[in-house]
Amino acid sequence: MTLPPPHVMQAMEISAPGGPEVLKPVQVTVPVPGHGQILIRVAYAGVNRPDALQRAGLYAPPPTASPLPGLEAAGHVAAVGPGVTRWQVGDAVCALLPGGGYAEYAICPEDHALPVPEGMALREAACLPETCFTVWSNVVLRGGLKAGERFLVHGGSSGIGTTAIQLARALGARVFATAGSDDKCKACLDLGAERAINYRSEDFVALMKAEGGANLILDMVGGSYLPRNVKALADDGRLVQIAFLQGPKVELNFAEVMTRRLTITGSTLRPQSDLAKARYARDLAEQVWPLIAKGALRPVMDSEFPLTEAPAAHARMESSGHIGKIVLKVA
Repeated sequence: MTLPPPHVMQAMEISAPGGPEVLKPVQVTVPVPGHGQILIRVAYAGVNRPDALQRAGLYAPPPTASPLPGLEAAGHVAAVGPGVTRWQVGDAVCALLPGGGYAEYAICPEDHALPVPEGMALREAACLPETCFTVWSNVVLRGGLKAGERFLVHGGSSGIGTTAIQLARALGARVFATAGSDDKCKACLDLGAERAINYRSEDFVALMKAEGGANLILDMVGGSYLPRNVKALADDGRLVQIAFLQGPKVELNFAEVMTRRLTITGSTLRPQSDLAKARYARDLAEQVWPLIAKGALRPVMDSEFPLTEAPAAHARMESSGHIGKIVLKVA
């Protein structure tokens, strides 16, 4: 017998903009799923850079989203709203959330949830949505990666990077990655990168030029990397920007972009429409979940923290010492 969800739940809220210490435990009302929505009893929640940006007051949630942080989770369906047809109470799911993952229960549109891959633990499944949605939409759809192309991903040992390396390799691309230590470079090589570049001691521009230039670059660093990325691209190459850890402003000579027919684009996931995210979820179910089933793609796990230790999880992520994903154990 499945019990109905309670009225109150434990969560971690952002008490004020600031560092990891502003994440505080709180008791809040359990959300009620609306039309086309499901309520998930969260077992694990993924920890991501946008959570830290929101905590710092730099990334406001959409007006209709929960103010609680947390953009992905895995667990079991606890209730369904009117019009839901894909899921039943008790189904094991992982989901892209508009917010609210740092809590015992979270809601999302039913089309933003995916089945937990067979044989995969909920701990690992919680690491899939944010990275898979981001990498698929930016590397495959926006970036147009093709088999045989040279693909460079910065931050190769991050959650996004480890997913991008594996997916690009599965699609037949030649994969190159940058990382900040020898251990991180080894992790990139173990995942299928042809070459891992320690950016503290090597010049990725020179190395990529020696290979003929990158056909596609996925970057979350920004700042001084932007003009260097342009130089590292092959003619007709594409640069996809998904974050700006070094800042969004830089001086760039666009003459090279024009004469070499380069494309600079980018996106953020959270502000996109529910319809766009539903399309990505369908693509993942059709194209990426089969890769997971045959072992060609797997989450790389760094560490696990209890929900109430979310500040420590954020400190771990912001130290940049992690390799792969960090999760919060909720239940």
